[in-house]
Amino acid sequence: MAERLQKLLARWGIASRRRAEDLIRAGRVSINGQIATLGDQVDPEQDRVEYQGRCLNPQTPPELVYLLLHKPAGVVSTCADPQGRPTVLDILPEPWRSVPGLHPVGRLDFSTTGAFILTNDGDLTFKLTHPSQHFPKTYQAWVRGHPTPETLTQWQTGVNLAGQMTLPAQVKLCLTKNQPQAEALLEIVICEGRNRQIRRVAKQLGHPVISLHRAAIGPIELGNSQAATHLPLGAVRILTPAEVTALQNRYNPEGGHPVVQ
Repeated sequence: MAERLQKLLARWGIASRRRAEDLIRAGRVSINGQIATLGDQVDPEQDRVEYQGRCLNPQTPPELVYLLLHKPAGVVSTCADPQGRPTVLDILPEPWRSVPGLHPVGRLDFSTTGAFILTNDGDLTFKLTHPSQHFPKTYQAWVRGHPTPETLTQWQTGVNLAGQMTLPAQVKLCLTKNQPQAEALLEIVICEGRNRQIRRVAKQLGHPVISLHRAAIGPIELGNSQAATHLPLGAVRILTPAEVTALQNRYNPEGGHPVVQ
């Protein structure tokens, strides 16, 4: 049965669907000896698909890998960096670093730590990162000052960033301290991923972020630092089948905004 080439490449673990589109545009994929173009349909049972001169065999699809990384600060959440900074792929141990088609799911700021998923399942990446999905992510942020209840409510209901309101969020004040300066620990759950969104909102509300950590991606958690199951900073583990299923079941093809209490 014919299907779009970029979807097939994602299903075969070559790249995420968006990255597969880039590969097709760059002329690195061919069908039956002809350079493919975006939008081409392909039947893997009848057509010969090649990527960088290598024939892709539909009878031997790659083993799909799903990893959770506790990303340290000072690491770029991309496959490569033109400035030569370490990437999330660089810090992976073998054999994970050499898995064909392994790529990041989403992004995390250079200075932000926390939960980060990598996979060679391009279909799942497409589902989790599609703008219509609003996939929830939980953060812990130390900010300057002590936000008032009114400020927290404003953040919860939405803040205007560059002319567009943020979606409703969960924002909870967990802890405050006054020494050596006034600071507060917030737990924040957002369902969108604008560039540096939490840092920008916090600064706009008068409480710049001191440090930011992502504790969970949907149902996937790093675990409490005191628990035996906690994933240490810089470490990586395989997602359990139940966790993978939970991620797949979060996908809503109709999109729509989540309900945030």
